[in-house]
Amino acid sequence: MNLKDDNTIVCRCADVTLGEIKEAIRKGYTTLDEIKRLTRAGMGQCQGKTCRNLLLQIIANELHISPTDVELSRLRPPSVTIPLELLAKEDANEN
Repeated sequence: MNLKDDNTIVCRCADVTLGEIKEAIRKGYTTLDEIKRLTRAGMGQCQGKTCRNLLLQIIANELHISPTDVELSRLRPPSVTIPLELLAKEDANEN
């Protein structure tokens, strides 16, 4: 991957570019969680499976540190929606 062209797409799910990630780092966002919250990188359908390592590498390169020194994000699996009718049925049975 070309990590010099700011137009390079880093997160395909959220369509986040290298330039957007670098800009966030320049603004002082230096952890994976902060970058995710600001840019939405790693929060798409793949939940960071395709871009997480790239994000770590970019943060490390921009901060001139080792990728192992980058603070990792908390892994939170996506939640599953519950149909409202299930909740309504439970309430009806309680009375």
